[in-house]
Formats: sequence, structure tokens, C-alpha cells
Amino acid sequence: MSLHTPARARTPHRGDFALDARLLRITAMAIVIGMLGTVAARVLLDLIRFFTNLFFFQSFSLADRSPATHTLGAWVIAVPVIGGLIVGLVARFGSDKIRGHGIPEAIEAILFGKSRMSPKVALLKPLSSGIVIGSGGPFGAEGPIIMTGGAIGSLIAQYFHLTAAERKALLVAGATAGMTAVFGTPVAAVLLAVELLLFELRPRSLLPVAVACATAGFTRPLLMAAGPLFPLQTSVPGPMTLVWCVGAGVFCGALAASLSLSLYKVEDWFGRLPLHWMWWPALGGLAIGIGGWLQPRALGVGYDVIGDLLNNRLALGVVLALLAVKAVIWVVSLASGTSGGVLAPLLMMGAGLGVLLSHFIPGGDPLLWPMVCMAATLGGTMRAPLTATIFAFGLTHDSNALLPLLTTSAVAYGFTVLTMRRSILTEKIARRGHHIYREYGVDPLERHSVEEVMTRDVQCMDAALTVSEALALHFGPGQAHRGFPVLRDGVVVGMADRALLAGHAGTATVGDACGDVPPAFTLATDNCRAVATRLARHRLDRLPVVRDAHSMLLIGLVTRSDLIKPSLAHFEEEEKRERLRGLPWMSS
Repeated sequence: MSLHTPARARTPHRGDFALDARLLRITAMAIVIGMLGTVAARVLLDLIRFFTNLFFFQSFSLADRSPATHTLGAWVIAVPVIGGLIVGLVARFGSDKIRGHGIPEAIEAILFGKSRMSPKVALLKPLSSGIVIGSGGPFGAEGPIIMTGGAIGSLIAQYFHLTAAERKALLVAGATAGMTAVFGTPVAAVLLAVELLLFELRPRSLLPVAVACATAGFTRPLLMAAGPLFPLQTSVPGPMTLVWCVGAGVFCGALAASLSLSLYKVEDWFGRLPLHWMWWPALGGLAIGIGGWLQPRALGVGYDVIGDLLNNRLALGVVLALLAVKAVIWVVSLASGTSGGVLAPLLMMGAGLGVLLSHFIPGGDPLLWPMVCMAATLGGTMRAPLTATIFAFGLTHDSNALLPLLTTSAVAYGFTVLTMRRSILTEKIARRGHHIYREYGVDPLERHSVEEVMTRDVQCMDAALTVSEALALHFGPGQAHRGFPVLRDGVVVGMADRALLAGHAGTATVGDACGDVPPAFTLATDNCRAVATRLARHRLDRLPVVRDAHSMLLIGLVTRSDLIKPSLAHFEEEEKRERLRGLPWMSS
């Protein structure tokens, strides 16, 4: 019995996106997470100020004071060591998830931990980071707040029993909301999610993240100062600026690559020490203390130093010393496994490089180069050029610099992509045995529907056949297929193969062998990815394609081999080289 269908079945209109009624619920939860992320950011900044005053000025205060103004003399060397000892103990007996700079740990939780984070991380990460940075650690608050905000989003998702995909959306929403609250850069935070954390671009994840960042952006002025963190205005760049942007991008890419390679080289040295990792942060603190004694402005977050660099207020010799000390103590302390972020140190070191280059680049605005190098170093190190570009714009609100920012960040990004296998973020995860592929696009199986790949001329089996007749007719020497749809009056009642019928040899008919359980099926409008998932879930090789779930009228059959067809089209797009045809001079 064979079924013939029209060349193209009439199917409902398909939209651009897969819609889910739960999207509104998840987005509403993202609003709350955005508010909580802002509160968490304020708590973290207050913890940093509290411990800074406690360690360097022996006072209980939340005043915003730079550790560089301390009067401890050489005793300052002991302060980061004490902070490192405390954090090592917290990591050993609390949770070792607080170690590191935050973003790799968030990526690992998303890709390999089903976006689950523990309450311990939400509590201990900001506390440990406050202690480390408050005792002079050369880190920023962004890494810790990404982990803390992410933990808040994950915990809320776990409380409401959401799926792993929904947990991911809320984890990233919390992480980026916290970053928005710290820096006042909501658009850059959304781009960070797209380039680094989500590993997809769907409404189910983009909408909650964007809403959470917008919420954090609007609520930030209630708890923190409004406006850009480093307001700046440069002149409109001329055409020759393009050349200098390319050169600056190469230098920034080289700096990014050298920092990443140095970090993991030093981490390998720590790994060979005959000491438990609990003591490593104290050794990193010793390096911080010595560096801070030599160059006090290298201690702490250093937002004031970044502002001075962007406005070119420091002498060249001071910049050279600051850049060297900051790089060394940052690499050593981060490699020791302490708790801290990477964005602020990269901003400072990139801005310092820009100050150096501004003394050699002829003409133009000298204030431009610290800003573009700051962004390019960040973009090259994290391999996120769009995030870096908009992040620098959000920090300064300098619209004249957008084109140089984009150019320099893109060149630095290209440099590190061509010269390094992995970034500073993914190398740590790879060392734990997990490979991450940062490229992603539209899945070929999601681009095509079942009706494009299904078999329309289907050989079927009548439900009224006896089992013995079916075995002889369809599974004898002339067997053409491994399985057949079973129809009763044109309606699908199951799928029959040799194993099913052999197990019901005593059953009167094929329809009886199929039983009363509704058969698995698919619609012509379903995409191939959904069908592949259904086949894997039910451990099937083929599915009948029906007109609709109510009538169950058969219109085709889709098999695992049919699902190869979209991948073949993808292969031709990626690999097949074609010559341009049809131009007059090519036909002569």
C-alpha cells in the first residue's frame, strides 16, 4: 500500500522565532533579578570600601578612599598577604567556586553545570572579593558581581523549577544586571551576554537579559552615582586615524596575548609548588604587597588611576612604572587562584599602553589613544570586540571615538584569534577538561522544516493485515524498508518493524500489535532539530508525518537519514567554491 501526497502540503505560516508562552513569565522574573543585581552590586562595592578602610586605615567606614593614600610604609606588604590567607581559608572550607575571576566559572556553570549555582557562591563570592580587593588586590568588581548576580538568577530559577535553558537565561540576566549596576553600561552588558555567555541568540534568552540590564540601568541611580564613570570628549578623528588605529590594535592584541600566556604560565608554576592551593593566594598577596610598596597606585580597583590615564594626567615615567607593576602583580595574584575580576585591570593596562603610544602617534587627539587602547586590550583579551567598543563608549559617552574604538578593537580581536588557540576565559575551562567552541550560528536543522526533507511517496501497512501476512509481505526476501507506518482508514495508528511484529507473532492483526498507545508523530511544519530531538528521546529511526494532531492523516515519513540533507546544504555553503558567472566579459 503506497501513499501519494501533493508536491507541497498546505501548512500554517511559520514565524521567525520559536515562541513560548513562558517567555513573559521568565521576562517578568528578569525584572526582579535586575533589581536584585543592582542591590548586590551596591553591597559588593560597599564591602570593598569597608575592607579597604579596615585594612589600610584601621577604621570602620564606607568612605571611598584609595589604598594608595595609606601611611603604613613597608607594613603595606603584609596587608595583601593577610587578605590572601583569609580568602584561601574561605575557599578551602567554604566553597572553592569562589576562586578565579568569575566569567570562566559562569561559562562553565552554563555549559557544563546546567546553569546551577549554589547559595554559598552567592554569599561567599562577594565577601571574598571584598576582602581581596579591599586588602589591595589589583582587581575589579565586575568578575565577582557576574558570579554573584549569576548565582542570584540561578537560585531564583531553581526555586521555581525552571528548565536548564530558562535557568541559563536568568543566570546571565543576573550576571549582566550586576555588571550594568557597577559600570552603568547596560548595552555593553547585553553584548557581553551575546558574545560570551549565552551561546545562542534567541528571544527566550535575549529578552530576559535585555530587560534585566535595562532594569538595572534605571535603578542604578537610586543606589549609586549617575552618569558615565569616566566622562570624556575627544575631537572628531581624521582619515589618517585609521592607519594609527590598525597599528594600535596590533600592539593591544600583542599585550592581550602576552598577558593571557603569562597568566597561565605562572599558574603552572603555582601548580608545581609543594603546597596546598589554600596557601597560594597568600603568596599572590606577597607579590601584591611588594608591588604596592613600590607603586602604591597599583593597589586596589584603581578607577581613579584609569581616569587619570584617560585624561593624560600622569607623567610618562609614572605610567611606565605603573603599567609594569600592575601587570606583574595582576598576573601573579590571579594565577594564585584568588578571587577577583579582569575588566578593570585590563582597562588600566590598556589605557597605560595608549598613553605610551600617544607620545609616538603624530597629530590627532592624544586623549583618544588611552581610550581606544583600553577597549582594544579588553576586546582582544576576552575576544569580544563589540562588547569592548560599546563598553568604552558607555564608560565615557564619547561618541566621536566610536569608529576608532571599533577599528582598534577589531584589529586586536583579529590578532588574538590568529595567534592564540584560546582566550584568557576559555583556557581555564579547557584545563579542567572541557573544550568550548566559541563560534556559533543558525543550526542547519533549525533552518529547515520537515516538509522540505520528508519522503512523500510512503509505503504503508494496513492495520487489518495479520502479523504473519505482514512479515511475509513486507519483511521477506524483497524487503525495501526497515519500518512502515500502519494505517487504519488512512489514519496513523503506529509504526511497525520486524522486531515489533516478531514479538507479537500470536497477535491477530498488525493494528493489535501496535496497541492502543498513541503513536509518536511529527507535523510538516516542525523544524528538523525538533524531530531529531524527538527521535533521540524515543530512540526511534523514523516518524510518520501527519496533517494535524486531530486527524492523524499521513502525508509523509521522515527518517534519520532525511535529517542529513540540511547538513549537506550547509556543507555546500561552507565548502563549495563557485565562480561568478553571467558577466559579459566572462562569456567571451
